[in-house]
Amino acid sequence: MHQRIDLHTHSTASDGTLSPSDLMRAARAAGLSAIALTDHDTFEGIPEAREEAKRQGVELIPGCELSLDYSGLPTHLLALFVDERPGRVVAELTRVREARARRNDIMLEKLKGVGVHLRREDVERHATGVVGRPHMAQAMLEAGVVRSFDEAFNRFLGAGGLAYVPKVKLTPSEAIGAIHADGGLAVLAHPYLISQQPRQIEAVLTDLKAQGLDGVEVYYTEHSDKYTELLASLAQRLGLLMSGGSDFHGGVKPGVTLGRGRGGLFVRGELLDQMKRALRYVQ
Repeated sequence: MHQRIDLHTHSTASDGTLSPSDLMRAARAAGLSAIALTDHDTFEGIPEAREEAKRQGVELIPGCELSLDYSGLPTHLLALFVDERPGRVVAELTRVREARARRNDIMLEKLKGVGVHLRREDVERHATGVVGRPHMAQAMLEAGVVRSFDEAFNRFLGAGGLAYVPKVKLTPSEAIGAIHADGGLAVLAHPYLISQQPRQIEAVLTDLKAQGLDGVEVYYTEHSDKYTELLASLAQRLGLLMSGGSDFHGGVKPGVTLGRGRGGLFVRGELLDQMKRALRYVQ
């Protein structure tokens, strides 16, 4: 029987609701042999997760999820086998984080301009990791400015909203180059968000492969059986590693369970073995 793994999860270091330690305990309870912590644009949760993973006897794959600027498409990369030590990815994230801090300040000024007065500390109080729009929405909800998250994003914070400012993102070549410089693997996350049309997703994967992409998330919570088969076929044809994960966030995605997604997800441990062999070959 194959061991179950999960190579795409989030903790309170970004927008999940379980602490890194609680996530590792949940991984053992879920019967996972290995788990990747891939918080958005940060490695802050890795040290805590590493210590608890050792105690729980679960293998931790350090990583993070990077947002990309790629032809206007909702494109994210998982940087797997990259950790919190200073390196190219950390340097790129520092540059992006500084730009995003400026973005937050600009959005708060724009909110003020339309009569919504939020202090930076009102927003930061809702964040344990990277501060972003969800925390602004929570502060607006708390202040009674809006009645729901949807209203906060539709009226103010989403694209086209009164206070929207585009997010600073890495290009694919910047992100992949940084991941490789740090000895990691670059894996395209949840490709269904980019396209579910066979020709378009093949074109995207072909282009990103030419830029150094190592793998693709074939097995994912929201992928249908047919789409999973398509991605597995494309991965084999293009020479890409196959990955998989639940994209577990805890309470903010209540229908998604660790290692099982919405119930039918099973990511085989042998996929991790293939990644490790690829890393040894590259290094």
